[in-house]
Amino acid sequence: MKITKFHAAIAAVALVAVAPAVSAAPAKRDAPVTEAELADHIKILSSDAFEGRAPGTEGEDRTIAYVVGEWAKLGLEPVSGSATPWLQGVPLVETQATVGTATFRLKGSDLGVGADGVLLTGRDAKVSLANLPVVFVGYGLDGAGKVNADVSGKVAVMLYDNAPFGENLPRYRERRQKLADAGASAVLVVATDDALWSQLQSSVGGKATRLASAAPGAPVTGFLSPTAADTLFQKAGQDGAALRDAAKSADYKGALLPATADFATTSIVRPYESNNIIAKLPGAKPDGKAVLFLGHWDHLGICAPDDPEDRICNGAVDNASGIAVLTAVAKRLAVGPRPDRDIYFMATTAEEKGLLGAHWFADHPVVPLADITVALNIDTIAISPRGTPVATIGRGKPAYDMVVRAAATKLGRKLDEDGEADAFVQRQDGWALGAKGVTSLMVGGSFSDMPLLEKFLESDYHGAGDEFSDKVPLGGAAEDADLHVALGRVFADRKLWPGK
Repeated sequence: MKITKFHAAIAAVALVAVAPAVSAAPAKRDAPVTEAELADHIKILSSDAFEGRAPGTEGEDRTIAYVVGEWAKLGLEPVSGSATPWLQGVPLVETQATVGTATFRLKGSDLGVGADGVLLTGRDAKVSLANLPVVFVGYGLDGAGKVNADVSGKVAVMLYDNAPFGENLPRYRERRQKLADAGASAVLVVATDDALWSQLQSSVGGKATRLASAAPGAPVTGFLSPTAADTLFQKAGQDGAALRDAAKSADYKGALLPATADFATTSIVRPYESNNIIAKLPGAKPDGKAVLFLGHWDHLGICAPDDPEDRICNGAVDNASGIAVLTAVAKRLAVGPRPDRDIYFMATTAEEKGLLGAHWFADHPVVPLADITVALNIDTIAISPRGTPVATIGRGKPAYDMVVRAAATKLGRKLDEDGEADAFVQRQDGWALGAKGVTSLMVGGSFSDMPLLEKFLESDYHGAGDEFSDKVPLGGAAEDADLHVALGRVFADRKLWPGK
């Protein structure tokens, strides 16, 4: 982040925020969150003025100024000891591929795997690799989560999805990194189907981002279309369907192909810093335990530079709605009876780039992770209407499940426990905290009504159509906000929740 008037503004807000807050008279009951209140926040955060809230842009500056301003008005405080009040710097490295060529050979002869079926990105500005052995590794890991083949100095060809292992295997990014850690010189991920391949092709020239502190990935990473992969397998004397079927075994050991590969890439590499926004509501009777509410503020920014009609991915549902709910929850907890425990509110950066802000916080927590009794993540919450049952991502711990059930029931909500929401556990910021032992839940109706969620994912999701309008359902989001206020009050109450 560049030093601008923006930082001076943040400092000024911080001076206001550290002044003693005037508490409102204790309320018998928290005021219900209204759809109009949420709409006001979403309209602003998803407006074109915020340019899609991409990290490292002026859109980030505007987002931070707005969120900090709103939270300060509520009486939240910046976390002491931060280099810039309210902000936790997150160092990132952005890589944009400009040129990538791949040639596969069998006994010196070009196999003719089409260039239009291969997408490549180099880790550094220029990478050139030749005569690399090629090994098909299936899902990359065995049933115990260990790399399943010798990939050192080789090209590892890996399947994109984690079926049939599901939650027992990480998503492709984490498996790809484990292959890199095992010495793979390149990792190529096979797209699941033509629809995914089309999405990947549309991102050509896009920018990949990683934490500056992250372990280095393979020198070359990329994707293969299903057709290109099958062509490679066939010309190497293998049957693609048979390879995929064999890879379903938990003890699959990979298959070395009688082929080699040459790669050449050039990329633009840019280091920069983005920010998590973190605030604290001090507890009335702190006992060393804390509750953490979080949701990501970032979206995709100017995502269609050549589109003359609409260049901006505004991210109204994903996740301006989550920040709106986060702010509404903070308002109730700050002005109502002060909870016993400290409550933290965090708006993370770079979730869309791989949960990077959440991973950075998990590695550099401003409150000891062992002190966080629960983390409640709020993401893509404006999907369902009022009356939608409550699903929980991260369920399975009886004591926590009981709190959610009781709070939902008291508010007249039904529970959806069919397990469909579990498929999203690795696709949200709570996953980064859960990996460090923090109990992380995502609770609400959006992941209960699968037809509605899938309709969004197949239409406006990550596109220019995710804009605010009267068609965005806010009734369910308002009910979910009320539920989070109730959960915050229970988990922050020393008597109701003794702590883990």
